[in-house]
Amino acid sequence: MLDRIALLLLIIGGINWGLVGIFQFDLVAWAFGGVAGVVSRIIYTLVAISAVWCVSLFFRNNEMVESN
Repeated sequence: MLDRIALLLLIIGGINWGLVGIFQFDLVAWAFGGVAGVVSRIIYTLVAISAVWCVSLFFRNNEMVESN
């Protein structure tokens, strides 16, 4: 479950960076009170933590175990 939450936050961060790169529009800052806003900083921090967490996905054995 934690992996899915981390991936969701990375998708949100990726979309936001895409908007910044293409349109120079920061959706998170716009929606939550600017780049220095408390909520914006929390979201940016959660996205960064999610990115660090998802690095571990490269090093895991992802074999599915079937239960009967």
